[in-house]
Amino acid sequence: MAHPAFTENAVAVVTGAAGGIGLAAATRFAGLGLKVCLADLGGERLTQAALAVAAAAPGGGDSVMACATDVGKLDDLQALEAAVNARFGGTDILMNNAGVQPGSTITGPRENWQRVLEVNLWGVINGTQVFVPGMIACGRPGLVINTGSKQGITTPPGDPAYNISKAGVKAFTEALQHELRNTPGARLSAHLLIPGFVFTGLTAKGRTEKPAGAWTAEETVDFMLARLEAGDFYILCPDNEVPRALDERRILWAAGDIVENRPPLSRWHPDHAQAFAAFLKD
Repeated sequence: MAHPAFTENAVAVVTGAAGGIGLAAATRFAGLGLKVCLADLGGERLTQAALAVAAAAPGGGDSVMACATDVGKLDDLQALEAAVNARFGGTDILMNNAGVQPGSTITGPRENWQRVLEVNLWGVINGTQVFVPGMIACGRPGLVINTGSKQGITTPPGDPAYNISKAGVKAFTEALQHELRNTPGARLSAHLLIPGFVFTGLTAKGRTEKPAGAWTAEETVDFMLARLEAGDFYILCPDNEVPRALDERRILWAAGDIVENRPPLSRWHPDHAQAFAAFLKD
């Protein structure tokens, strides 16, 4: 049985919808008969994405809109909500999905840190704070889906700004779900999408063919929809290289760094390599 928010003519707003997981989600939502707003930075890429989604929608272009939006700017999110309300009369599903990953080091370019935190973390906070009060007030079943990352849980070395932004999304979404379930009259639930290795513009790094180990964005969205139907909060996606069991062991090891008082990121520490390998085998 589908989640009650997925009813014909319900309204979905997807940020970062011009490509990747966002575009795949917008397309699936439209195919289910929802009205869809694609939000992303403006330009030809967003225009073409909206045309592709309209082609998948039973209602065609009448049920699809696109809005140029920088999720790091609160004013842009407020304008987005106003445009959706004017066109479709409210929002039932909010997918805070926009993300960037220009790369970072601890002492690297400050502008990279600022942009990652503006989009990946503040974009989720802005979207939630702008849309959720109206979604609660309308009294309809609804969903907030925030796109996190396994890097926000196991925090591997190499890109601290991205890890921090996604760790923040995890903590924020957990707090949001707790608040929603304790808000009288709220018929919304929040969910954390945790993709595996997905072949998108963010991860392609110049490649034009999907690596064998990666899932497509469409596979990821299909998995997300199935787990929403099952009621999962943590939508932990596998891929063609990493099954759930391996993800679980990596996550448990990361938490064990605190409990066992190991060095941080001990999974990558030479003194703990053998212990980690044995832990995976167990």
